[in-house]
Amino acid sequence: MTIKRIAIATVGYGGLEDSVSSEFGYSKTFTIVDVGDGVVRDVRVIDNPAGAMTHGRGPVVAKRLSDMGVNIVISGELGLGASAILQEMGISRIIVKSGMKVIDVLKEKGFIK
Repeated sequence: MTIKRIAIATVGYGGLEDSVSSEFGYSKTFTIVDVGDGVVRDVRVIDNPAGAMTHGRGPVVAKRLSDMGVNIVISGELGLGASAILQEMGISRIIVKSGMKVIDVLKEKGFIK
């Protein structure tokens, strides 16, 4: 079984029921979901590691997510700098409509059944 670790930029602490944030670097939280064989294996929510920064959030967030073993990032928006850094780190990027529920995004993109 191959596990994919997905980080979704989110607005709060609702886990799978939370909403996707409109901005990657400025999201309040990231919902980290481990998925394998079409099933959610683990869910945790972390505070944005760059939440207190006024500039340069994208690279800090990208580095932290990479250190956590994230394979895929999902957000309502992704700046050019953050997108380039994620690409360099081998992390796939998916842009979705902000406000969607995490669970619905995972189903829509085919990560879970």
